[in-house]
Amino acid sequence: MVRVRIKFEKTGCMKFIGHLDVMRYFQKVLRRADIPVVLSEGFSPHMQMSFASPLGVGKTSSGEYFDVDLLEPASSEKLVRRMNEQMVEGMRVLSVKKVPADKANKCMTLTAAASYTVSLNPDRISIPDNLSTLAEGFLSQSEITVMRKTKRKEELTDIRPWIFSLTAQDTSLHMLLSSGSVHNLKPELVMEALASYGSFGLPEYSFRIHRNELYADKGTDGDVRLVPLEELGEEIV
Repeated sequence: MVRVRIKFEKTGCMKFIGHLDVMRYFQKVLRRADIPVVLSEGFSPHMQMSFASPLGVGKTSSGEYFDVDLLEPASSEKLVRRMNEQMVEGMRVLSVKKVPADKANKCMTLTAAASYTVSLNPDRISIPDNLSTLAEGFLSQSEITVMRKTKRKEELTDIRPWIFSLTAQDTSLHMLLSSGSVHNLKPELVMEALASYGSFGLPEYSFRIHRNELYADKGTDGDVRLVPLEELGEEIV
């Protein structure tokens, strides 16, 4: 048995497909590609797949991940090719890497941050002329308090510690945010806080969100050292 980490992109019309349907889609892809996968035990055997961080409907991404256990190892190149032969437009496998087969190294457990590009729509929003300066001033605040919804309640939360970086270029914003099971900050919430800080409106469909990458924190003694999940695996030859 070998555990592999599969990196894929989700673009185009596939951004409207929800997380559960993405899981079912990859189960079919693995079967059609004739890739032998380890099944769970019991009366209803099924593929055990661990996704790093569900992507919200309407977002595109070039840095999605899931882990799955294979019965027989094959080369990374062969696995990528066989899966992509079964893919539809808007879904593509980018890499397959071998990773340690223990709970501590599951991509869901490791995920600590995510990078995003938020593209503003000039037809729907009056983009501030000083967007870069605005982003710098926003990030220089010692606290950024917003009303944040959780599963059970709404509460005022300081999200500043969860924003690792925020820069602007032309009509786009680039964000590196905390992600995962401990602190999960959505880019929509950052945009709402930025709009409030800059006193500009955010009408419906005024921006698009693309997730670029997911990261693990491999720092020690409180130091943050973010590493793409892909780099924690190794090529299978």
